[in-house]
Amino acid sequence: MIAGGPCGPSGDEDKCGNGDCPTIFTTNLPGLLAVQGYTTDRTTPDGEAIVTIPESLLREAVRALGR
Repeated sequence: MIAGGPCGPSGDEDKCGNGDCPTIFTTNLPGLLAVQGYTTDRTTPDGEAIVTIPESLLREAVRALGR
C-alpha cells in the first residue's frame, strides 16, 4: 500500500463506513498500480473495472513514489 487505506476518525463515513477508504497499491508489474475505489456505471470488458479516486489520493501516491 502506498496511499490511502483504513479511514481515520475523520474519514468520510458516508463512503468509508466499513473502514476501507480508496487505496493505491503497488503490484509486481513495473509501472502498474492497483486502485481500490468506488465503482461507476460504465461498462468495461471482463476482468476490468473503472474506479474513481480522490485527486488528493493520487497526488499522495505520486509523492510516495518520489516523483
